[in-house]
Amino acid sequence: MTTSTKSNSTTPNTSWRGDSAAIACLTFAVDAETPVLAAGRRYSSNAMAMSHQSYDMRRGLPRLLGILDEFSIRSTFFVPGFVAEMHPDAVSSIAEKGHEIAHHSYSHRPSTGLTPSQEREEFERGMEALSALDIHPVGYRAPMWAATWDTAELATEFGLKYDTSLMDDDRPYVISTGNGPLVELPPHWSLDDWEQYAYLPEPHLGNVIEPPEKALSVWTAELDGMREWGGLFQLTAHSFLSGRPGRAQNLRKLIETVLDRGDVEFRTGEELCAAALRDHSLDWRKQEPLEVSASAYPIW
Repeated sequence: MTTSTKSNSTTPNTSWRGDSAAIACLTFAVDAETPVLAAGRRYSSNAMAMSHQSYDMRRGLPRLLGILDEFSIRSTFFVPGFVAEMHPDAVSSIAEKGHEIAHHSYSHRPSTGLTPSQEREEFERGMEALSALDIHPVGYRAPMWAATWDTAELATEFGLKYDTSLMDDDRPYVISTGNGPLVELPPHWSLDDWEQYAYLPEPHLGNVIEPPEKALSVWTAELDGMREWGGLFQLTAHSFLSGRPGRAQNLRKLIETVLDRGDVEFRTGEELCAAALRDHSLDWRKQEPLEVSASAYPIW
């Protein structure tokens, strides 16, 4: 297993990882009612579905915040603007505990299903809702990670410094945009609790209820892989999913596993962004949409 060692050189270490073998970033999506409502406003009349999402604020979020307090770990919480408007006290409590709050659209509708003007409106309304709570985010995550080719430019236009929606790497890189650099912190489905725990028949949000120990085994394998290859272990958890009792205990076990490794440092998205911009060895890329001919793929 590859571990980091401190250099004898007096040259400052500007690596985004510092002296750590890998970096762990615990991120939480505080989606509340938005994933259900994004499937259709009609689901607001479905008491079961609404109660399923209400668990987020009632029990899930406070429980996860308590676990983070146990370890004094600062994390990043992605909050849709609609949630900030509907649950201002809960969202403010996240910031009061010292955690970072980042932008997660307004309504949680995937950007790939919106027109360019609608995606812009989602950015604007989400920013305004957080600003009303005196929260000024520097990071963005597209709902369902469904970024478009316009997303990076929009993010920097609205003053954001990093994104975590694209999956073409396992370490940070920088996207060049017309409004300046945007740090990309790549996520992946394998480090998302949705693929382990999400079940809701109507609207259909998932059909799995895996045992927490399976999720822990998947995540631990990725953790040790990131330690070998010097990557970013970025967990994505949802408080209405991982806030359930057995799953919350599993999150605690994961944190203990990371700490037991002894060569992994926890950072927020904002801290990672700043470190990435100091590391001039990281890739700088310009996004280029893929052009595909109709003769190769005739079905649109």
